[in-house]
This record gives sequence, C-alpha cells and structure tokens, in this order.
Amino acid sequence: MASSATRRTTPPSQSPSQSPSQPQAVSGAPSSISAPPRVGEQIQRLRTERKLTLDDLSRAAGVSKSMLSEIERDKANPTIAVAWRLTNALGVSLDQLFAAQRAPETIAVSGPHDIPTLDGHDAKYQLRVWGPIELAGKFEWYELTLQPGGALVSNAHEPGTREHLTVLAGSIEIEADSEVRRLKPADTARYQADVPHAIRNAGKNEAKALLVVIHG
Repeated sequence: MASSATRRTTPPSQSPSQSPSQPQAVSGAPSSISAPPRVGEQIQRLRTERKLTLDDLSRAAGVSKSMLSEIERDKANPTIAVAWRLTNALGVSLDQLFAAQRAPETIAVSGPHDIPTLDGHDAKYQLRVWGPIELAGKFEWYELTLQPGGALVSNAHEPGTREHLTVLAGSIEIEADSEVRRLKPADTARYQADVPHAIRNAGKNEAKALLVVIHG
C-alpha cells in the first residue's frame, strides 16, 4: 500500500547543507577591499612632526579641541570643510591627507642626483650633503672637495659642537682656535667647532675629505 507521505527532494542547484537565503560568491569579485586611509592617524602624525599641541592646532584651524581629539583617535570622521581647515593649518594639501600611506622602505636608496650640493665658487670648495635632512642641526656628514687654494672658513657653531675630518685625498690644513695642523691622506682630525675654524687645501692638487659635524 502506498504511503500518504510525500518525499521532499533537494533541488539539484542546492546542497542539503546550504540555506536558500545564504549569499553565493560572485565569480570574479575581488577577494578583499582596501581599507580607507586613517585620517585621524595622519593628522596626529603631521601635528607631532610640527611640534604642535592639540591646543595649537585647534586654535590655528578653528576646530574645537574635543572634536580634534575625537578625529585623531579615529572616533569621528572630519567633514571636508573641517579637513580643509586642518590641512591648511598643517601646511599640507587634502590630497596628502587622504592619500594611502606607504609602508616605510626597509632600504631607502638615494642616487647621485638626489644628494644636495653646496658650491663655494669663489672659495673653491664643494660640499656634498650626505646626511639626511631630518638630522640637520644634530648630526651631519659631508664630502668636502677643495681645489688648490680653496678653503672652507666657518664662524663658531653652537657651544659643544665638534667636527671630525678624515682626509681621503690630497693635503689639508685645519685651523681651530688659532691652532693649525696639517693632515695627509687617511689622517683624521677631531676639533672644537664652537670657535672660529677653517679647512684649507694645503697642496697643489685637489683635496677630498669626509667631514662629520656633531652639534652641541
């Protein structure tokens, strides 16, 4: 005798483990979505780099301190008008604020054309600035080239500053606080630079040296 119960069959397009309401993956859709830039973190970084307090930036931008604090902690998103005020006060563009930040390079390489060069034309010297700009005024190093008769003459730097000069080629004369010493290749002189001092080419050929300045 046939049973009165009907057998429920599973549609061929749906496995028993799937619910009819479960969304299906779309073929060709991206597997991940890029996270939006952390605007608050950017603002805080720019403010810190400029040594501004929350009060300083709040006053300069005309944005309340409490709102600025919320924005920096990514608890609130600034309107375009507020973002414009903040970037204007920080001296950057809106593009810079909303641009995705790149991860710092493990190894940053500068080519020959990236190195700033200072020319003392009449004094017959050239200084290539090898130190990064963020260390300027603290720790600096240069490649100094002196033509015959050339000299780099300096006034006293801030108290406690010292210079370290290693001759790479030629003959160089150092004068500091009225004392004079002559150096040959591979010699290194270490001397006070918080007094008037001078570096001169003491020979008839081009001279080169590595000059390191440690500010007091």
